[in-house]
Amino acid sequence: MDYNKKRNLAFIIILVVVVLIGIGGFFVFKKLNSYEYKLKKLGYNESQISTIVKNDHFSKEEFLKMEYNEKLPNLLKEKYFLKKNYKKYLDYIDMKPKINGSSEVSLKDIIAVVNVGAENKFYSIEKDTDASKDTLLIVNKFYKLPKDYEAPDVINMGLQYAFNNNSIRSDVYNAFKEMVNEAKAEGLIILANSSYRKYDYQEKVYNNYKMSRGESGADLIAARPGHSEHQTGLAIDISTLTSNQATFETTPEFEWLTQNAHLYGFILRYPKDKQYLTGFQYESWHYRYVGIDIATRIKELNITFDEYYAFFVER
Repeated sequence: MDYNKKRNLAFIIILVVVVLIGIGGFFVFKKLNSYEYKLKKLGYNESQISTIVKNDHFSKEEFLKMEYNEKLPNLLKEKYFLKKNYKKYLDYIDMKPKINGSSEVSLKDIIAVVNVGAENKFYSIEKDTDASKDTLLIVNKFYKLPKDYEAPDVINMGLQYAFNNNSIRSDVYNAFKEMVNEAKAEGLIILANSSYRKYDYQEKVYNNYKMSRGESGADLIAARPGHSEHQTGLAIDISTLTSNQATFETTPEFEWLTQNAHLYGFILRYPKDKQYLTGFQYESWHYRYVGIDIATRIKELNITFDEYYAFFVER
């Protein structure tokens, strides 16, 4: 091989090597600057990285600015995760809470508690509710109605559907009558035992309990004035001719309502074992009107109204 050919061959070999080094360097540079590599440097494993990459809550830039936390990727998988609350979720986990006496608390419960604000002591934070939400306005131990709030279009309930001196919003009454009539066709008697209450009335109810049971005892069974759903004109305590609050759960009327109340726009407002979210003990008799579509969705999702409001309305 003559000198020129050797020189050309050497040049080609050098060029190929340079190109290969360049390509290799490009891919190394790309890998070192990839989102996945940076997440790995933060401490996340392959499974966690896969979850983070798929998340639609945080941008890459936002996530890379956060401190490493092994719990965050699993939180991202939860259905009701809210970006605005992620630090609160982590703080609440660190508090090692107990729910219903158990320290085995799921991430689902962590998220539910924080979303509704129940990581705080009930009544420790008071916010004015947004009355413009109409049948979706929320009243609980954090959201309150003003003293002068009066429910719109309140009418008296007939004795065919309620015990004496009960009144309610007319749209709620119409839905309630339809529900009662359908139950009656099946041989069941449903009556409104207590419905609309103005602020002053609720104040008397609460203060009577407070005098006999103390504040903590009163808070278990009655809402403070301004925090009662009855002031909204959307809530009805239901009974039969022979049942009371202690026995209503055992009646066929309660069983019927469990299966059918949502079809008329009503939900069981304070379900069993949900006091850590609602602030109220289980009340088998307390029903709240939210409209057929929302009531059906709440039943299908098996969540409280507090959870529904936090995720689907407030956010």
